[in-house]
Amino acid sequence: MTEKEKMLNGKLYDTRDPELIERYHICRKLLQQYNYLDSRLLDKRFEILSQLFKSISEGVWIETPFFCDYGENISIGKNTFVNTNCIFLDDNEIIIGKNCLIAPYVQIYTATHPIKASERIVREGLKTRYLTSSKAVHIGDNVWIGGSVVILPGVSIGDNVTIGAGSVVTKDIPSNTLALGNPCKTVKEL
Repeated sequence: MTEKEKMLNGKLYDTRDPELIERYHICRKLLQQYNYLDSRLLDKRFEILSQLFKSISEGVWIETPFFCDYGENISIGKNTFVNTNCIFLDDNEIIIGKNCLIAPYVQIYTATHPIKASERIVREGLKTRYLTSSKAVHIGDNVWIGGSVVILPGVSIGDNVTIGAGSVVTKDIPSNTLALGNPCKTVKEL
């Protein structure tokens, strides 16, 4: 099994694998083009995002700067808006539904590391590697994620959810709810 296959299957993998590093460099080049492109060049912006992401639907708007690890594991549904300075660490799938509003500084993480240092740090002579694993993040349709929210690996957020600003989402959030806090909890059905 390749390191990329391990990554996408939630197993421990080496982020410095040549195949993953090559995709990282491709992603950085596309992000650089996107983040410095004239905002009026809508067709070119969409073209770059189409090369970057696994899938992107019509009407998606992503403010710059935007950051991600690989890009190829991100799917975004129709008419979703991603505001400035968002970071999507897509070491696994990040699937975002349609009509979502994602506020500035939202961070979506799929990557995680073993808690014990002895399990995450591998020393081989003079070389040191850091093992990582990943879990997919799924966000439903019509979701509003407030500013500076952090979404941790493996979380699913249902449809028609509002996540309050500054929340840290550590567990699944059911559809049709308002959730907020650290850790994020459902506080009201909508």
